[in-house]
Amino acid sequence: MGDRWHVEVDRSLCIGSAQCTHLAPAAFRLDSAMQSHPVEPEADANEKVLEAAEGCPVEAITITVVGSGEGVFPPEE
Repeated sequence: MGDRWHVEVDRSLCIGSAQCTHLAPAAFRLDSAMQSHPVEPEADANEKVLEAAEGCPVEAITITVVGSGEGVFPPEE
């Protein structure tokens, strides 16, 4: 995975389950409102970040490839 990813959390969807912080603690934090945000909005492609997005119970995490905007998660239907 040599790409750079843009990671975003839709705060209108986030329910603060903290699944992302458990699956990728270096990539996500909960703020004082108990909502997730990425530690760095752009980061090297990382399997743990993808696992966190996949594990989000409300699919609040979006991952796209920096530069192309190609969607990584959620998968296109």
